Amino acid sequence: MKKIIVLAIAAAFASAASAATQTIRYDVVAENGTRMGEQVVERDDDGLTRVRFSYKNNGRGPDLNETFRLAPDGTMTQFAVKGNTTFGSVVDEQFELKDGKASWRSTSEKGEKAQAAGAMYVPLNNSLEIVSIALTALAERKGAPLPLLPSGSLSQRVLDEMEVTAGGKSTKVQLVALTGLGLSPQFFWATTGAKPRLFAMIVPGFMTMAEEGWTSVGPQLAERQKVAETRMLQDVAKRLQHKLDGLTVVKNVRVFDSEKAVLGAPSDVYVLRGRITAVLPTGAPIRGAQNEIDGAGRVLLPGLFDMHGHVGRWEGGMNIAAGVTSVRDMGNDNATMQQILDETADGRLLGPQVVPSGFLEGQSPYSANLGFVIKDLPQAKNAIDWYAEHGYPQLKIYNSFPKAILAETVAYAHARGMRVSGHIPAGLRAREALDAGFDEINHINQVMLNFLATPTTETRTLERFILPAEKVASLDFNAPVVKQFIARLKKQGTVVDSTLATFAFLKQKDGDMNTPFAPIASHMPPDVQRGFHVGAMKIADAATQARYEKSYAKMVEFVGLLYKSGVPLVAGTDEMAGFTLQAELELLVQAGLTPSQALQVATRNGARYTRTSHERGSITPGKLADLVLVDGDPTKNIADIRKVAAVITRGYLVYPHEVDKELGIVPFVKDAPAVRPLAPVSSNIAAGGNDAVRQKLEGSARH
Repeated sequence: MKKIIVLAIAAAFASAASAATQTIRYDVVAENGTRMGEQVVERDDDGLTRVRFSYKNNGRGPDLNETFRLAPDGTMTQFAVKGNTTFGSVVDEQFELKDGKASWRSTSEKGEKAQAAGAMYVPLNNSLEIVSIALTALAERKGAPLPLLPSGSLSQRVLDEMEVTAGGKSTKVQLVALTGLGLSPQFFWATTGAKPRLFAMIVPGFMTMAEEGWTSVGPQLAERQKVAETRMLQDVAKRLQHKLDGLTVVKNVRVFDSEKAVLGAPSDVYVLRGRITAVLPTGAPIRGAQNEIDGAGRVLLPGLFDMHGHVGRWEGGMNIAAGVTSVRDMGNDNATMQQILDETADGRLLGPQVVPSGFLEGQSPYSANLGFVIKDLPQAKNAIDWYAEHGYPQLKIYNSFPKAILAETVAYAHARGMRVSGHIPAGLRAREALDAGFDEINHINQVMLNFLATPTTETRTLERFILPAEKVASLDFNAPVVKQFIARLKKQGTVVDSTLATFAFLKQKDGDMNTPFAPIASHMPPDVQRGFHVGAMKIADAATQARYEKSYAKMVEFVGLLYKSGVPLVAGTDEMAGFTLQAELELLVQAGLTPSQALQVATRNGARYTRTSHERGSITPGKLADLVLVDGDPTKNIADIRKVAAVITRGYLVYPHEVDKELGIVPFVKDAPAVRPLAPVSSNIAAGGNDAVRQKLEGSARH
């Protein structure tokens, strides 16, 4: 669950707090009650505040130690943090305000500028105590935005207020939405009064971080928070989804044939009630259409599939704007997933159609606390029954799943009509997962560990990333064991979901740009751009850097080798929504696929391996009208996949430039095709019209 940790940490910012001596503790617990971490805040009489923050889920998480001092206006005069990020890279960051000049440095950047009045420094890595400082500073500004360093401003909106009770104590708390950092609002529960501070942070369906003694109120807060978020999300959906009423013709487009991986002749595509009704040569007579969209020779793609998402309610617009109309969710809170499915189907949520995978994990200190966490075969079967009854076409096995019951579990899932994919459970290698009946392997590192891990390798820790980064560079792809494994993947038809773009972090040195995001960085808000330069792995020296770069390059090469050998691929991300899929397609081309073949993987293969080919994956009459209008020609230059001009899905037209502006992103396409209403055209089939025909038929019947 890397992205949830990133969401929690990257959403934390800086400003002012009380200088009174006190200790405040926060507990972090999973939805199932498992303790995941803590934050301890100690404020000394001399104004120094010390914070210890530690969080662990799925065998990884950050460990941070902070100190800071505050100015009379509540902004920081000094800040320092040391520790490690979720994936082990070193954190060492400092900020100082002296003689009117703000200066900062970290392992990834260095800067200085004249201090704006009351501006607040935004650390790259920090605890959630920084949220408390921001809340207090914003309250003191009485509604005015808070200037930020290095740039930007922070605003808040109070959405709700309630009284909670636990352990015989009651207190009043308020729900606050903070905007101005990241690509969506961040939600926090705060105390009330003149100097509010952080009371709790809730990730509904996943975790609660709350002041010590108050975690039991997490479910209450989560329900109220979901209601407040729903109101905001429905407003976004209403503004950015444009309903297509009546028959619509998308004129003069070059349709991508996903079965043949070729671009066709200019065509007109007809859409009615969310489905394709006809694909005709451009210039064919238009009969009774109410709307016209002039494609002006643009390329029209079937909606793209992201085959490895962990879907959240706020990221749907990013997927749609990137042309991703279907996402296979690879692990989520089950109640949240049902809510997302309902809201999307009803048009209340801007987002792609979701194909859910049932998440199945085993109990251990390393467990990922999602879906069902089981300990024996009866519990596994019960979980599979629940998923099958709720329409999940696929099961995902995770790291701590008990290897002794793997084969029986896979067989039972198959008996319930479900595909099975996953990580390779600890103590096994990929070839043993194939023995157990896996239909698919998720992530390139899980594939490469087949040649590197031993039965004692602890693949539930960071070792599952470090070992491939260290060893793939020297792996001989011509070795018999490698060739035999590839041949077996092909023979069994085992799908590989490589998520190459996500694993670019293996080679990223702190301070360098994470390469998949280089083409989009200049379009992003400044704080998001800064985050692209923060390394995740602990890379000790230049020799390690070179080795990790070589290992990653060979992983990309290996995916190309799989494709050439006939092993089926799908395009997935497990990273930033939308944009990462575009980078994934570029990496598939780098691996040796043609741009058209990469597009075929993201369209035809996506539908094939979500079992939705009957309604998705190609532009064919009768199928869902999931259509992506693109400037340029991505069948020749895959980078043109970022030039999405318009998207049609679920009966709505969505303009990416409108979504981009909503998120603070500089649009990638400015001139989008408008919908032009057409004048009503008579559909009479005789000079007397339909009434005359009816009368003639009725007369014939009377005789």
